[in-house]
Amino acid sequence: MLIVAADQRNGMKAAMTDAPDGPGSISKDELAAAKADLVRHLGNYAPAILLDPEVALPAVVDDGVLARDTALVVGLDASGYENVDGLRYTKFVEGVTPKRARELGGDVGKMLWYVRPDKQDAASRVAREMRELISACSEEGLLLIVEILTYRVEGETEEEYADAFPGLVAGGAKLAVECGAKVLKLQYPGSAEGCVAVTAAADGAPWAVLSAGVDHSTFLGQVGTAMANGAGGAMAGRSLWKDSLSVSADLREEYLTKRAQPRLSELREVVDGMLPGR
Repeated sequence: MLIVAADQRNGMKAAMTDAPDGPGSISKDELAAAKADLVRHLGNYAPAILLDPEVALPAVVDDGVLARDTALVVGLDASGYENVDGLRYTKFVEGVTPKRARELGGDVGKMLWYVRPDKQDAASRVAREMRELISACSEEGLLLIVEILTYRVEGETEEEYADAFPGLVAGGAKLAVECGAKVLKLQYPGSAEGCVAVTAAADGAPWAVLSAGVDHSTFLGQVGTAMANGAGGAMAGRSLWKDSLSVSADLREEYLTKRAQPRLSELREVVDGMLPGR
């Protein structure tokens, strides 16, 4: 797997401006234009791109911006989350069902869930949500990539969370697979040993490493380690395009072409070079 992640909304706004008034100064039309440029000058050079149905879609499909040989992954999760009894729950994009993802031109869906497997099991609300959406996507003939993010809970120190983190990533993968997940998008668990544990927890389901905002060179190393220890690919966002969007609109093509595209090629080499038989 090699997928350009461009479904961010507030995160992409933040990348577009260093202005004192922050992301709020970027309008929806400006964000849509940036996403179209990102598809045109980066996503179309990848096997697949992940886009959101609130800003990017359906325009990039209807306007012919998305290349026909680049697969479309439709993000089903809305920005932000709700906090219930100290646990985070993802919000769904209103009205975007598996059927709607298909209508938007999607080949694949993606849904993010925040998970603390030490506090949530197969009978929990988050597990129930996973099972229901995975089943609905299956009925629609839509593959669903399940993204799992772990996080610190109230009262947990940074040191305690860091110690628990690799096990939480593996535990989240295990819970998702128990709920029927066929493909996973996961945080880098921190080491080769952590990747081995995640691969075992995934129990045959391929998993891709997400970039989580780290710089490109760091992400290349993480992907190489993960691929050597059972991962199936990468889903890269800000590590590819962040510094190509913090420029004026008339410079985006140059930056995406000269900065982001070479990074994508380097990432492709890491992913392809680790495939069996290469």
